[in-house]
Amino acid sequence: MNASLSAVLAAISPVDRALADPGQAHLDNLTKPQGSLGRLEELALQLYMIQGGNKPQADPCRVYTVAGDHGVVAEGVSLFPQEVTRQMVANFVHGGAGINVLARTAGAELFVVDAGCLGGPFDAHPNLIQGKVAEGTANLAVGPAMSIAQCEQALLLGVDLADRAKAAGVRVLGTGDMGIGNTTPSTALYCAYLGLDPAPMTGPGTGLDQAGVGRKVAVIKRGLAANAAAISSGDPLTILAALGGYEIACLAGLILGAAKNRQMVCVDGFISTAACVAAWKLCPATADYTVLAHASAEPGHKLAVEKMGKTPLLHLGLRLGEGTGAALAMFLLRSAAAIFNEMASFASAGVSTAE
Repeated sequence: MNASLSAVLAAISPVDRALADPGQAHLDNLTKPQGSLGRLEELALQLYMIQGGNKPQADPCRVYTVAGDHGVVAEGVSLFPQEVTRQMVANFVHGGAGINVLARTAGAELFVVDAGCLGGPFDAHPNLIQGKVAEGTANLAVGPAMSIAQCEQALLLGVDLADRAKAAGVRVLGTGDMGIGNTTPSTALYCAYLGLDPAPMTGPGTGLDQAGVGRKVAVIKRGLAANAAAISSGDPLTILAALGGYEIACLAGLILGAAKNRQMVCVDGFISTAACVAAWKLCPATADYTVLAHASAEPGHKLAVEKMGKTPLLHLGLRLGEGTGAALAMFLLRSAAAIFNEMASFASAGVSTAE
């Protein structure tokens, strides 16, 4: 592992659990039955601990939608042609995609990142970050998707995104992805990291029929076999390089950087959660800084989330990616912070406490 990435990992520390009691005591003293605001109270306490026992703040928020292409598309794992990745980056930049609408609605900044799209540079735009590591990954079905050096570069790109956000005062980050075929490397990563079976983990992605899903399972099994040495090493970086994608590695780096910077991360759906698993395996303390925004409609997401010991916030049947679920979760974080900071206590409101 290169020195820069090692330094990032060394700079991440768990939240101070000693803050849990005073934070919970404050929440319990607000004018409501204890625990009656459910997950909002959990989110408020998580923000409170991440931010060192200060009044929790959820703003400013920023979503990074990171794009990359995948060599495994040559195996027929997606209904959509590979050029759609590049076309959708242009759509993001011009404000026309689902994530653009939801980020605007949530009051979150949106930046689009080229971590590994096919083709040359995009036209410059203030909301586009050109961080291309390479023009798409190699085909994971026949060997490693990336070299270790390429994977490290993508991880450090993500760390840099978190650092840019910190410099701008951003407290909450959201992960988003775009990459035709990227449910395939994500599924392979879940299987390798969490010891899951490809068959129940593999879903339709962009809309494959049952036969297409069966072919996709076979491709993932070939990829796991072709990269068996990397998987058996148990090294999270080696596994990510073998089976991941540039956007997935970049999002894992974003989570690492956010944990280093004590920023909270709203993790989007199936692909972003695979990146979250990679970050968690590289540094278990990142779990303190993440919340799973929603339960993806991809069938394998539920199995992976159970292995992680996390509970998604929202169950809306979403499977678009792009960061759409993360943007929706930001409103909940803002609400949780407001509850902590603005609700009256029993004493200040002159309300009797429970006997």
